[in-house]
Formats: sequence, C-alpha cells, structure tokens
Amino acid sequence: MCRLRIAYAFALTAGLAGPLALVACSSGDTSGGQAPAQTTATATSRPDASPSATPTTMPSATTPPASTPTGRTSTPAKQPETGPEPGYDQTAFGRSTTVTNKWFPLRPGMRLNYRGQTIEDGEAIPHTVTSIVTDLTKVIDGVRNVVLWERDYTAGVLDEAELAFFAQADNGDVWHFGQYPEVYEEGQLTEVPAWIHGIDGARAGLTIKAQPQLGGRSYAQGWGPGVGWSDRARVFKTNQKTCVKAGCFQGVLITDEFSADEPGAHQLKYYAAGVGNVRVGYYGNDPTKETLELVSVQRLNKAALAQVRAEVLKLEKRAYQYSKDVYGRTAPMK
Repeated sequence: MCRLRIAYAFALTAGLAGPLALVACSSGDTSGGQAPAQTTATATSRPDASPSATPTTMPSATTPPASTPTGRTSTPAKQPETGPEPGYDQTAFGRSTTVTNKWFPLRPGMRLNYRGQTIEDGEAIPHTVTSIVTDLTKVIDGVRNVVLWERDYTAGVLDEAELAFFAQADNGDVWHFGQYPEVYEEGQLTEVPAWIHGIDGARAGLTIKAQPQLGGRSYAQGWGPGVGWSDRARVFKTNQKTCVKAGCFQGVLITDEFSADEPGAHQLKYYAAGVGNVRVGYYGNDPTKETLELVSVQRLNKAALAQVRAEVLKLEKRAYQYSKDVYGRTAPMK
C-alpha cells in the first residue's frame, strides 16, 4: 500500500493566518458529521491544546465502523477490486498541468511538511515527510504532468526520495501517471521500483475524483504490475472535521486506501478542500500503523524553487541511470 507518497495533494491557498472562524474539534476528531460541507476548507485555529499530535486509529477491519446517523460512512469492500482503472482517455487532458481539483490542488512552489510515526518491531519511530510541488513538468503518453518531489525520513534518516507525476483531466479528476522512488537503507540505495504509465503494462490511475461520492466501486490509484503497485481507494467519510498542527479544518473528505497485496490493511487520508491531504491514519492490520499530520506549509520564493529544480533534475539524472528499462524510456522533464 502506498503511504503518503504523494500521496499526494498539496497546496494551500494564501495563508493560514487570515481572519478565521473557530471550529470546535480535537485532534483526530472525525465525528463532526453535523458541520455543513464547505466549498473551501479553512484552517480555523492552531490546536495548541489538542490532546494528541497523531491521528486517531480506527476499529479493526474485522469489525467495520458503523455508519454515522447521517449515513456519511462507507464500509470498505470485503473483497477489494483489482486491475487498472478504466476510462483513461489521452485526449481528455486539455489543461493537464492546471490542477485545481479542490481536494488536490497543486501550485508550484508549495512545500508541505508532515510529522508522525510508524511502528517497527513494536517500537514507535518518528516519521516525517516533505512534499514540494515543483515548477517542472513531464510528458507521459502525450499528457503533460506536474512533477512532485517527496522525501520521506525515519528518525531523521532519509528512507525514500521520489518523483511523482500528476495531471488533471478536463472533468476535474486527478490522475497519477507514475513515480520514480529511490529507497534507502542506512544511507545506501537498495531499490528503485519505478512504474510509468504505458511501460511494462503500467497504467495511470485516479488519485482523487472531482466529485467524490460514498458507495460504489473503488478506483485504482495506478497499476504497476512490474513493481506490485496495486493501490485502490474509496470514499470513507464526508463532511468531517479534524485538527492538526497546521490548523483545524471542516468539510473534510476521508478516503480509505488498500491493496490486494496487503489484505486487511487500510490507510485513511483526510483531505481538506482548497488545501489537500492534511492527515493520515489507519485501521485494520496495517503493520506500520503509519500516522502523519500536516504541521506547516511554506511558499517557496524564486531562489528556493530554483534550488529545488536543480535537485530534482539531479534525481532525474539518476533515474535514467538506475531505471533504464522504465524511466529511461521517458522524455526528460522541462
């Protein structure tokens, strides 16, 4: 199952610090079904007195969460669907790099910082993720994609550096066209499980829909059979509220991500409209029990963005060296 890897949705509109209305909620609270849905989720306060810095875990997969009185919970499928997402149309991406999906807006120069933990050998290990929307793009199967750069640290040590590619279809759905991750152990590069749409059977998948709705079939978030990428998602709850270090949000969408390769493990992602992914939680038998929350957002200036561009191009240069059969068959970023 993919973790926050770009996971994915990353830009705040101007400022968390403007005039704001208070939302009464505690960190990890997803019970706010009575709050009206928001066109744009707003950071409402810094939860300095919140009881927890990590997301609340959910019930075991053997006892699915009951529906809320308003019916805003969708129980995950007992038998996850598999296979690539149908409906991809190369001609449906007229303005592909203008990613304005309210649940997953991508604005060049936005840096989002996440903090949480994972469980390894029964021990809680600090975990941080930094995601940056670059000003570079990459054409895949004729569709120009926005390039995201993500770095994943465990106890302050780099575990993974990744390039990920996203494009918005004309109907507002955001598609994930692939990724190039470098995985490290004790500072040594161990694997580069890249998958790119159109190469070795890989197919683009839906990161998130423009109009997410409860119920119905789950959707593939990408299909990379060569590296075992088979993540799927479905809408889990709508119109929720949650508080993280970066602020409090209402009208939150929660999706449930899972994979046939990890039966019973479920990752929950919390999306605030106009912001993106603000929290990650879990339920079921997820062995890592990963939790993350958005702690800060920065808008990079031109000089900082130029430095990011240089680092990302270095990473792509390595990608052509280490992933000749997959990444080596793609056009360079611009």
